[in-house]
Amino acid sequence: MTATTDTGTGDTASAAPATSQAGGPEAGSLADRAARSAALAVEHLLARQDEAGWWKGDLETNVTMDAEDLLLREFLGVRDETTTREAARFVRSRQRDDGTWATFHGGPGDLSTTIEAYVALRLAGDAPHAPHMERASAWVREQGGVAASRVFTRIWLALFGWWRWSDLPEMPPEMIWFPKWFPLNIYDFGCWARQTIVPLTVVCAKRPVRAAPFSLDELHRDPARPNPPKSMAPAASWEGFFERLDRALHAYRRIGSRSLRRAALRSAARWIIERQENDGCWGGIQPPAVYSLIALRLLGYDLDHPVMRAGLDSLDRYTVRYRSAPGEGGDREAAGGTARMVEACQSPVWDTCLATIALADAGLPSDHPALVKAADWMLGEQVLRSGDWSVRKPQLPPGGWAFEFHNDNYPDADDTAEVVLALRRVRHHDQVRVDTAVRRAVRWSLGMQSRNGAWGAFDADNDSPFPNRLPFCDFGEVIDPPSADVTAHMVEMLCAEGRRDDPRVRRAVSWLLSEQEAGGAWFGRWGVNYVYGTGSVVPALVAAGLPASHPAVRRAVGWLESVQNGDGGWGEDLRSYRPGHEQEWAGRGTSTASQTAWALMALLAAGERESMAVEQGVSWLARTQREDGSWDEPHFTGTGFPWDFSINYHLYRQVFPLTALGRYLHGTGTGTREER
Repeated sequence: MTATTDTGTGDTASAAPATSQAGGPEAGSLADRAARSAALAVEHLLARQDEAGWWKGDLETNVTMDAEDLLLREFLGVRDETTTREAARFVRSRQRDDGTWATFHGGPGDLSTTIEAYVALRLAGDAPHAPHMERASAWVREQGGVAASRVFTRIWLALFGWWRWSDLPEMPPEMIWFPKWFPLNIYDFGCWARQTIVPLTVVCAKRPVRAAPFSLDELHRDPARPNPPKSMAPAASWEGFFERLDRALHAYRRIGSRSLRRAALRSAARWIIERQENDGCWGGIQPPAVYSLIALRLLGYDLDHPVMRAGLDSLDRYTVRYRSAPGEGGDREAAGGTARMVEACQSPVWDTCLATIALADAGLPSDHPALVKAADWMLGEQVLRSGDWSVRKPQLPPGGWAFEFHNDNYPDADDTAEVVLALRRVRHHDQVRVDTAVRRAVRWSLGMQSRNGAWGAFDADNDSPFPNRLPFCDFGEVIDPPSADVTAHMVEMLCAEGRRDDPRVRRAVSWLLSEQEAGGAWFGRWGVNYVYGTGSVVPALVAAGLPASHPAVRRAVGWLESVQNGDGGWGEDLRSYRPGHEQEWAGRGTSTASQTAWALMALLAAGERESMAVEQGVSWLARTQREDGSWDEPHFTGTGFPWDFSINYHLYRQVFPLTALGRYLHGTGTGTREER
């Protein structure tokens, strides 16, 4: 899906401050101001619904998506001038004054991101002696040069001879045959890592090199010795063990059976092709699509082959075009041209269920045409065939929802829980159809519970300690262990479906209570961070029957009150994920609309409607709302991989504040099926 966004609307660029609501933003009682704010937000959100019934905001990550898209096109020989020019505008717009690129708004420069952005601009024709390029290359050298970058960055450089394949970790394609009980089999990896690693085993086995259009000597501390040798960790340590395992795999490459390697490559190709979605993508996310296309091309698939053609076409659906460059940093290229941003993923199911909940909780009639249309679309998106999750749960019938437009292989627990909660807020004309879909979802959800009583996002019991230790896996989380936020959403949904006393739900509640931090918060795996985790867990515990006076709830309330900003809002910086900085940054950061809403949702569920903290938070939302009913939120409040990969969901700034305002005005939004 290609969207065109005018940066003047505030979806990407800075917007004018909010003020003029009827009677002025501070006129009337707090309830009056909250009601006006909610009404404006409802109007804004309804106007953004697609005719088919779904909502989707832009999903902004960092410029590695744009850089790697250009590198893919260069490798395949399909890069064109228009695409390159538009991508370069966007990449330049995200450069910081010190010459670097960050992985999130306001964050520090990131070495690998800066290297990939720099290479993308070189492809676009930016001269290495241009001031913005010299600032970038000087910073890269100061940080250790290409040798200090992550493995995935060096793989991209190796494709063009800018790095030696022999200096990269090995991941043999033969691992496709490891049985599911064997350590480091592909199903020990999270689904996003699995979909990326399988094609990369093909790429690393083939070790292709396309002629580089220029050199990158300026990105090395010493171009004559770009990768100086390093001492190995002690053999008795895990790091040392896996370093020696990598050496053994390099030796296996030289002496292993060629016929066995060819058979493994064929098996990998079949695995990749079997997981291509009907629209040509892989898992609904961009990185596996990129690496799968390279792998299949290396295995002899022509660009006109239907699999390749569909895959290439799917890449265009990750593109968002802006009619002017945002103009932040870099050489500040004049606005007026088209800037092209590549989304790592698209979130229509997630956005639609959250928008439905927000509108219903804000008081929109449950049979409103927009809600019914959204429910119809969500019902049509239920995944009714088995995917990779069934490797560990072979007897479990399907019934979940995925995150994206097309992703039948990887439904997830989080979307499934929120879709059910959304469907139950709609008075649908075909209640039998809704009930049938919900029964399937509840059965699938309970079947995906992990041994410890909690839920991961995509798989049950995906918690092997080994994948994250591989030298190959030095970027982000590669497993999918249970998390408090996903488990909380599951508990809230199951309680709403009358399962409050189910032993499996009680186990999950016990697990949540055991995961509370000493200060009273919960870690947020898929949202930033302790504010998100706490905003998810407290409503779930209340739905599960814990009274507002329960010690865990009181500790959470106390923690939220302690981290509220002086302006009345809440915010949390991504640095709360960084090892060693958790306590320094937990619950600390610039106030944002989505994080303020998460805190309010927890406080309201805990019975704090009349508290000073809630009044100040609601006042902050009403005061900072734009005239068009939206909120500004340049900060990244979504999480792909804690610290390593951050997300700005552009609809979060709309759906969560509206949910919080609606619950302030009309109630908490929780309750069991019987109570409704």
